[in-house]
Amino acid sequence: MSKESEQKLEQYRKANMPLPATNRLWPLYGAGWENLGKDGGPIDLPMPKPGPDELLVRHDAVGICFSDIKVIRAGENHPRIHRNMKEQPVVLGHEVALTVVDVGENLREQYQPGDRFIVQADIYIGGRPYAYGYELQGGFSKYSIVDWRVLNGDHGNYLVPVKPDDGYAEVALCEPWACVEASYTVVYRTSWQEGGTVWLIGDGRGVKLGKAVEWRPAKVVLDVSDLAFAEAVRAWAHTNGVAVQEDDDGTTQYDDIVVLGHDAALCERIFGRLAQGGIFNLVLDQPLAQPVAVDIGRMHYDHLLVVGTETSDLSAAYAPVRTQLKAGGRCWILGAAGPMGQMHLLRALSMPERPAKIVATNLHRARMEPVRKQFTRLAAEMGVEIVFLSRDEFPDDEAFLERMRAEADGEGYDDIVIMAPSTEAVQQASMLTAAGAVINVFAGLARGTMVRLDLNPVAQHGVRYTGTSGSSIEDLRRMRDLVESRQLPTNHSVAAIAGLEGVAEGLRAVAEGRFAGKVVIYPNLSKPLPLTPLSELHKVLPSVAAKLDADGMWTKEAEEELLRLML
Repeated sequence: MSKESEQKLEQYRKANMPLPATNRLWPLYGAGWENLGKDGGPIDLPMPKPGPDELLVRHDAVGICFSDIKVIRAGENHPRIHRNMKEQPVVLGHEVALTVVDVGENLREQYQPGDRFIVQADIYIGGRPYAYGYELQGGFSKYSIVDWRVLNGDHGNYLVPVKPDDGYAEVALCEPWACVEASYTVVYRTSWQEGGTVWLIGDGRGVKLGKAVEWRPAKVVLDVSDLAFAEAVRAWAHTNGVAVQEDDDGTTQYDDIVVLGHDAALCERIFGRLAQGGIFNLVLDQPLAQPVAVDIGRMHYDHLLVVGTETSDLSAAYAPVRTQLKAGGRCWILGAAGPMGQMHLLRALSMPERPAKIVATNLHRARMEPVRKQFTRLAAEMGVEIVFLSRDEFPDDEAFLERMRAEADGEGYDDIVIMAPSTEAVQQASMLTAAGAVINVFAGLARGTMVRLDLNPVAQHGVRYTGTSGSSIEDLRRMRDLVESRQLPTNHSVAAIAGLEGVAEGLRAVAEGRFAGKVVIYPNLSKPLPLTPLSELHKVLPSVAAKLDADGMWTKEAEEELLRLML
């Protein structure tokens, strides 16, 4: 490669290049594909100048997320959009790596041209969301202004610094990866909510408070039939300054609901009374006679947890919840062929404490084949037994489940991670749990989506259902550290690349599920690059394709070659 190309790459990294007079971007003027761009393409606007407390940033790489498709479909009805899109179009793209190229006069002691960052996209100001790539201009643009909302929001600075020599794609993809990582680092309460409201309901005969005598909610609502237990609760509450209310008022949302007894119909009636972050505790004197319909959407989005115990000590149910994959255990990943499923699979294979066996499943064999090719060698290197199965290989659900039982030696799975957004997937998972299993309901089913589940294993065998939505600044920092320490190769998620002109086609590809992995846009290439799968890169850019790894995966070296050629 020429010396001139190397110099341009170095100037680009250091943001030591003249800025163009215009900024190219993809506006979205409302719901529907016809409202993306102008005449089917991006538009050019005058290059913005940063104000005294602002930064002008260059978008270096941006991943396309299925959330972008949701905005295109919903327009102003999307919950994160709060504007007239015809008058103020949205510029999507929240999985970004960016570089500072100009600094307002009041920020010059803190920031310099060439400083590199990734963005925690869930930005809040006074509790109101101003997400990057939604309310704030996102990565489907060459340049953008970063203002005080990003630099000084409710949770501080939403920019997370990265090293100068990090790859652009690998750190841009920290944002979706942070959502994956958050699902394994989520922490649940191990007691009643301090200062919260608890509803004790049911029989209560023979039940003891146990360690709960040390907990301090603000109020306990007492709705039990056993007089001795009720009196014990009143005495404890009186001694410790906890208010007691006799009987439920029919409207309160509770931080903790403790069901004393085995009334499945009661569980079903009152599950919806949990507040956000609430815990539903089953204290069973005998098994529930039937499955219970629970709102699986709220368990995902509202951070709800179901716990339980067969003992008479109601506090025993509040043991810490294991959220990391069990080392040496059996793991089942449902929906493993999609972009997020591959992230969970790659994480399971890459972390130091990994399962002994992984069963990766998907609906269609055609979608699973690229995943098989991509991960078989890595699994062997890591000493993990891996099995790839597709539902369309089996005549019916029962045959599929029988094979899944056999793969777990009839003992069930220690971890089940669900990417498939279907109630059937959750129900199937619930049938194949080992003692102490964790079911990570990662797929976001809408609030109000009810699933009938046998909750007896929750109390009898310590099975737990977890679910998280989004990520925090701390999650993003942790993900960056995993990437920079080379523990998690996020580049392995990339399936196709494009320049800014490829945004529309890239979005359509994601909407259609055309690729198993991520589509990454490089907005500042000076030469056109249409949407190109890595499998076809050798036809378009052979020198870049030559720097893919042995499994045909994206690498930092391939990215550098791309930039040398295309800047």
